This record gives sequence, C-alpha cells and structure tokens, in this order.
Amino acid sequence: MAESQKAMQRHHDELPTEAFNETDMRLLWNKFAQRLSDTGQKIMATYMQINDPELQEDGFTIKLELPNEGSKVDFDNSKIELLGYLRGKLHNHDIVIETHVNETVEKKYAFTPEERYERLKNINPALDLLRKTFDLDI
Repeated sequence: MAESQKAMQRHHDELPTEAFNETDMRLLWNKFAQRLSDTGQKIMATYMQINDPELQEDGFTIKLELPNEGSKVDFDNSKIELLGYLRGKLHNHDIVIETHVNETVEKKYAFTPEERYERLKNINPALDLLRKTFDLDI
C-alpha cells in the first residue's frame, strides 16, 4: 500500500462514528432541506421531502425512496453536501445514503393543522410531550 493510502486510511479510522437515532437524523434532514429551499435549491429540497428517510438496522445507512429513476439520478448527483452535513452534525463519518426507486411513492401533503401536527409528531415524538406539558391546542 502506498504511503498516502496508509495516511488516508489512518485518517479515516480516526473520524468519529458515534451512534445516532432516526429522530435526530430526520430533524437534521428536514433542517437541511429547509436551508436548501431557502437558498433557492428547491428541486433537491423537494426530493428530500418526497418521502421520510429511514435509518436502517446497521445504524448508519439512510434509505430514501424516490418516485422515479430521474429523481434518483438527480438526488445521487447532489447528495455530497447533505452527506457532509449529516456526518458532521451527527458525528458519524460512516453514514451513507441509499436511494431506491418506488414508482408508487407520492408526496404526502399535510393540509390541516391536525395533519401538520401529526407529521411533526412523527418526526419528533417529544412534541406530544411538549403539547401535553403546556396544555396546548393543536
């Protein structure tokens, strides 16, 4: 093995690989999607929000289903910045994002306040505790 390859391998072995949960990942995922949307990168933001990402059992693979091959190619070509963001914020440099095409995936819109609340509660279950603690209406 060449000296530079050994140095790169040693450097990679020193990167953090802390465990994280799906809730934390989804919060950061949505925060990044909002940042993309705010800066005019609406296509990538839309791909990120078409379907909720799922953390696989290995604890570092994130699976995202997209509706067609074109969206998969676009997303895969643009995911480097997202990967860097998630790896840095979650302190785990083993994170990978796998995309799969599912022709039946449709965007789930939340129209009513109740639907919006349920969507947010699915992303962060602690929201329900907050609502109950402060006796808030939806």
